[in-house]
Amino acid sequence: MSEVEGTVQGHRDGHGFVVREGAAADLYLSPQEMRGVLHRDRVKARIVRYDKKGRPEGRVVEILERRKTPIIGRLLSENGVWLVAPEDKRYGHDILIPRNAIASAEPGQVVAVELTEPPSMHSQPVGRVTEVLGEIDDPGMEIEIAVRKYEVPHKFSDEALAQAAALPDQIRTADRKGRIDLTDVPLVTIDGEDARDFDDAVYCEPAKVGRSKGWRLIVAIADVSHYVRPGEPLDADAYERATSVYFPRRVIPMLPEKLSNGLCSLNPHVERLAMACDMLVTAEGEVEAYQFYPALIESHARLTYGEVAAILTNTRGPEAAKRADLVPHLLDLHEVYRALLKSRAVRGAVDFETTETQIVSDENGRIEKIVPRVRNEAHRLIEESMLAANVCSADFVARAKHPALYRVHEGPTPEKRTLLQNYLRALGIGLSIGDDPKPAEFQAIAEATKDRPDAAQIHSMLLRSMQQAIYTGINSGHFGLAYEAYTHFTSPIRRYPDLLVHRVIKALLLGKRYVLGASTSADALAERTKGTKPPRNTGEAKPAVSPELEPWQIAGAHCSANERRADEASRDVEAWLKCRYMREHLGEEYGGTVSAVTSFGLFVTLDALYVEGLVHITELGGEYFRFDEVRQELRGERSGLRYVIGTRVRVQVSRVDLDGRKIDFRMVHDDAEEAALMRARRERNAERSQSAADELSAIKGADRSAKAATRAKTKSRSSAAGSARAAKNATRKSASARGSATRKSRG
Repeated sequence: MSEVEGTVQGHRDGHGFVVREGAAADLYLSPQEMRGVLHRDRVKARIVRYDKKGRPEGRVVEILERRKTPIIGRLLSENGVWLVAPEDKRYGHDILIPRNAIASAEPGQVVAVELTEPPSMHSQPVGRVTEVLGEIDDPGMEIEIAVRKYEVPHKFSDEALAQAAALPDQIRTADRKGRIDLTDVPLVTIDGEDARDFDDAVYCEPAKVGRSKGWRLIVAIADVSHYVRPGEPLDADAYERATSVYFPRRVIPMLPEKLSNGLCSLNPHVERLAMACDMLVTAEGEVEAYQFYPALIESHARLTYGEVAAILTNTRGPEAAKRADLVPHLLDLHEVYRALLKSRAVRGAVDFETTETQIVSDENGRIEKIVPRVRNEAHRLIEESMLAANVCSADFVARAKHPALYRVHEGPTPEKRTLLQNYLRALGIGLSIGDDPKPAEFQAIAEATKDRPDAAQIHSMLLRSMQQAIYTGINSGHFGLAYEAYTHFTSPIRRYPDLLVHRVIKALLLGKRYVLGASTSADALAERTKGTKPPRNTGEAKPAVSPELEPWQIAGAHCSANERRADEASRDVEAWLKCRYMREHLGEEYGGTVSAVTSFGLFVTLDALYVEGLVHITELGGEYFRFDEVRQELRGERSGLRYVIGTRVRVQVSRVDLDGRKIDFRMVHDDAEEAALMRARRERNAERSQSAADELSAIKGADRSAKAATRAKTKSRSSAAGSARAAKNATRKSASARGSATRKSRG
């Protein structure tokens, strides 16, 4: 059998997989095979068999590389034996700690462990404590665990901190050289109430575009590239992080605070360096012309989404009175936003309304409440302005035929497309997607079904059918936004791809080409991303990569992987906080909505708390529930009860697994629901009983008819047999009489 190389990905249940690059299927590793390896080890494995579904199973033949990063867990003492139970259950092994290697740690504390002896088929791994993080209940401990568990860089190098400290506190005269002075333009920043860094400012005024009415829209973005130069310590650290990571109450920034909250933050009433995207927008929302240039700006106000929404709603209200000089410009911004929306509708871009939540924490970092983030006109206004600038940057780079990092979002894979087509057909909606889906088809379905009771289910299926957006040097367009080319330009403080796009644009403005430096070399990437699961290949042939494009592909894979890592770390912390919060509500009942349906149960999101948990299929009732993959529903075979996304239910919090980040619910039926359920069961049973009685009656009737026919046939046969016997007897008597007469004549 063939041998393959890959990275081990453990599972909390004890088994694991060898993850291979590209579209190749993962190899299943049994719990026995996992005894000699650890999660994220790089191995060579042999395919030994295929299961009934054609999935390969493997056996590890060689360990190519052991993962050397510290393992986070709790220190325990059992019968005089010290060990660490890893926080990440995918490791599957408790780590033995010699008595002289526990440092100053106490039992129950969270520690970081370095392995001194790897596991084998016959022995557990051995390690030593390298860092004591503290008690599990310490405020912020869940974040300390997550950043180490997911290997998020959270400490800047001494060289980067020294370089940041050496930067000036204010704009210098030399920094102004070659820049357009926009300090008299009333640019403003519009962000959330809790924002600390401001990387974009906007301004709009009416303008003639050709012979028609239009607008001049300026989007000014912090010029991070002026301070973070290729190959310098700040750049190396920024590339390693690739993105800022946002946790409740804490942010791990991509850049040191002096830059992210200081020099590069567009704070009000101070001069800042920026890259401006200056656009002319038509009444139909089309960008007729644009130009990029380095600028010197001064934000005239720091506005919040709520404040701007209130001004747009009531231009004579108290909020508008405080910002009277800015109200006309905000109204112009609103007008250009409405025009950009027209263009969005013409393109057929996908636009689903989803509910995002925000965790409000107390002083100890625990959840106080979870509230929905309400998107208002101000949110959408800024989003459309940023989209316009991002599209212009992509067009500028593409026209110059210069490599860069594109934000690519591809359409559904063939498998997901087929599943969605079957689902829409089963619902009888009357609309579907073609074999070459277009964004407008998705948006048309969303619009046509938005008022249906099962709209949430349909929109969820539409979203889940799409692929995840990635960064890549090869432009394949953005499916969801319906753009032929799209880049990220508007957030260089917190995203490295944006910083690279800025550098490319600056080089092009000077008539030069930007060459990606050594900080994104293949060796550097390999060292930083070992064990990272690559994005799945869709199986389509990819264009050959030129030597100039290759470093961009490497940088794109690195930034995409670190973006996923940041998302996973953030979700892990939020899940831990929600589990901790729900432990205080065990046994309580809540109303909720089914948010996902699987073969093993339902995921339900609670109405008031916005917390999701699982109702296992065994908790649904005393009958067998069958999962319909096409309709995405669970249906009771006896009662006919159906559960789909959007179904309203009432549940009880039955179990919270803090280590596994899982919450379990138990289904609760009130008297009316129970009566309706029992009535449905009785009616179904009555129908089945009546059907059975009718069937039995039919069988009995058929039996009677068969018996009557048999009796008639038997009687007919008996009559015929009697006639035959009578004739035979008559013949015998006649023969006997003839014989008697003959004897008499002879005598």
